[in-house]
Amino acid sequence: MRGADGRSRVPQSAQTGPHEQLAALIERRRGQDFRKPVAPYSAEAFKVFAAVCRPGAPLIVDSCCGVGESTLHLAERFPDHFVLGVDQSADRLSRAPVLPANALLLRADMADIWRLLLDGGYRPARQYMLYPNPWPKIGQLARRWPAHPVFPRVLALGGVIECRSNWRIYVEEFALAARLLVSRNATVEAFVPEVPMTPFERKYLASGHALFRCVLDPE
Repeated sequence: MRGADGRSRVPQSAQTGPHEQLAALIERRRGQDFRKPVAPYSAEAFKVFAAVCRPGAPLIVDSCCGVGESTLHLAERFPDHFVLGVDQSADRLSRAPVLPANALLLRADMADIWRLLLDGGYRPARQYMLYPNPWPKIGQLARRWPAHPVFPRVLALGGVIECRSNWRIYVEEFALAARLLVSRNATVEAFVPEVPMTPFERKYLASGHALFRCVLDPE
């Protein structure tokens, strides 16, 4: 969202901290599995990935990667890992840069890919959730990844998991969900990236936003 002056805005919400219903929602779902059928297009995309990256290979997952700028950044930063970028938008992916051989972009539902990775025996070394849409209205809690029924699968995949946003509350909810679900040590910090990883990050920095992140270290 941009203001009249062209500068990006921090998501506006009536919340002043993590959603008061987040803990109750997580407790209500505890022990339940997310059984929504995998979309056929996600299953076909996953087959493409599985053909070039086998379980046990060093893997990094770039969730909701948008135009793939972050996927390129990660592939160059970690040349000994395979980097999988996933986004649901064909339009965004059509604007992706040329990637090196250790990276692949898929058009798929991210919730499907997380489940397919876990069921397929993949255990990423790192996972990134970089500036996903926070759905800031109070009634939109269930749309946010920390409150989504697939989130326990994300945590079960393991590795270093990093969430970033310009909306501190979203990152606080990510940390709270991690603590409640798997008792992971999770703290939120403000940070300034040395090099922006995504167009969002670059845009928010240019607009003078504070940026926040939570990094879950492997257990």
